[in-house]
Amino acid sequence: MSEPRGTDPAEPPEPEGTTQRLPVVDTSETGDGPDPSAPAEADGPPPALDGEGGGEGRFWSARRVPAGIVALLLLGLAGLFLYDIASVRADRPVMSWRRELARQLAERPLDDVWVLVGAGVAAALGLWLLVLAATPGLRAVLPMRRAHADVRAGLHRDAAASALRDRAMEVSGVQSVDVRMRRTKARVRAASHFRELDDVRTELDAVLTDAVSGLGLSRPPAVSVHVRRPGRKG
Repeated sequence: MSEPRGTDPAEPPEPEGTTQRLPVVDTSETGDGPDPSAPAEADGPPPALDGEGGGEGRFWSARRVPAGIVALLLLGLAGLFLYDIASVRADRPVMSWRRELARQLAERPLDDVWVLVGAGVAAALGLWLLVLAATPGLRAVLPMRRAHADVRAGLHRDAAASALRDRAMEVSGVQSVDVRMRRTKARVRAASHFRELDDVRTELDAVLTDAVSGLGLSRPPAVSVHVRRPGRKG
């Protein structure tokens, strides 16, 4: 068996199967390990990028259902007109519905009730499509602060309400909590079966304010807390 490296040749070799203690390297001297004097990182959401705090807009919806309905209606209407035109080109009579539609449009005055109703329905549908195209949608997803330039994150309202409800239930004296999460305000209604209501409300305000800041939302909602006594059973 060869002699271990770094040992004194004058010392007898260690018997096989024995355990040797290795030298301990102080990482603070080499600079490879963490500095024990450095403050520990506080738990919480990641810091926002410069110029990104509070400026995140809502997520845009794909609008798949309205787009699909409009596409199917236009496709069916265009296909029907194309079939009728091809039928006329083949020396076949025009469809009766198109002849009747042309006659009604030519004979009915503009102040007719059915003309006004049809125009109102068409205008309402067009306005609805314009609103869908100009608004982002996805109101149930709250945008979060952006910690990386190429990453966007959102938190569902139900998840945010559940997090606030769990934090509120940790307060002493709280029996039940109902949280309604909105974009700009979180309404919290709690029932307390003991302790003073003012003390419970003050503690809930502090706990929920800290909980909302810990969610990492781009625009943290204001917290509105209402505390009451539970109703009598029966």
